[in-house]
Amino acid sequence: MSFTQKLDAYERLMRLDKPIGILLLLWPTLWALWIAGDGKPSPFLVWIFVLGTVLMRSAGCVINDYADRNFDGHVERTRRRPLATGEVSTKEALWLAAALAATAFLLVLLLHRLVVELSFVALFLAASYPFTKRFFAIPQAYLGIAFGFGIPMAFAAQLYAIPPIAWLLLAANIFWAIAYDTEYAMVDRDDDVKIGIRTSALTFGRYDVLAVMLCYAITLALLVAAGQILRLGIAFHAGLFAASLIMVYHYSLIRGREKAACFKAFLHNNWVGAAIFAGIAADYALRPMGYVPVH
Repeated sequence: MSFTQKLDAYERLMRLDKPIGILLLLWPTLWALWIAGDGKPSPFLVWIFVLGTVLMRSAGCVINDYADRNFDGHVERTRRRPLATGEVSTKEALWLAAALAATAFLLVLLLHRLVVELSFVALFLAASYPFTKRFFAIPQAYLGIAFGFGIPMAFAAQLYAIPPIAWLLLAANIFWAIAYDTEYAMVDRDDDVKIGIRTSALTFGRYDVLAVMLCYAITLALLVAAGQILRLGIAFHAGLFAASLIMVYHYSLIRGREKAACFKAFLHNNWVGAAIFAGIAADYALRPMGYVPVH
């Protein structure tokens, strides 16, 4: 295999060719950065968290494929992944994951000590998530914690503390993750049954569509509560309304449980996160001078 082919295999192993995971991880982090920074977060912190998100999501994908290396070859959607095809060895994958995590940790060292301490929890969550599919009935909830842990880290970086609102935002992200990753799991339902993987799509069974929509509703309710606490106004609620319309559109996609439509709904969650962020950013931008922030 040539050097160029090897780099291509590494890129696919890190899923850099499929940035949806980066976006789903990044949006909640940006929500937190904008709220913690009262609409004007430090550009340095934004740069650190964006780069850190790319690095840790890439490391998480490598660890996930390492954990699933004996399963991916039996699933239609994953059988061409580099570890499953042998393009990348298990040793190379471990070294790559370690290098990505180490680079992310070097970035964290530039921040407050509390962020450094939280980074160890974040690393544990990212490394352990792939194995939860063996025994958790709803591993998507664990994914929501892992994907949303940038929220308390963002508050810690900006405020040197983690206010209660951070945990409320994390709770909202957990339910959002259950919703979108259940849509993702609906694509692989048949293969997951064969190989013995646990997913929310299997746990919810014939109530999977209802569960997705209920999780969306809880996500919105928690964000509305956060908005009330933060005294966010019409722009924020307009963003939530736009997100709710997108969620209703997802219902039209997943109600037939067709694989392609379910996967489309999963990918489309990028716009849910973007709509919520747009509402937050616009609300802070429109606030009058002298407004006293609430955290």
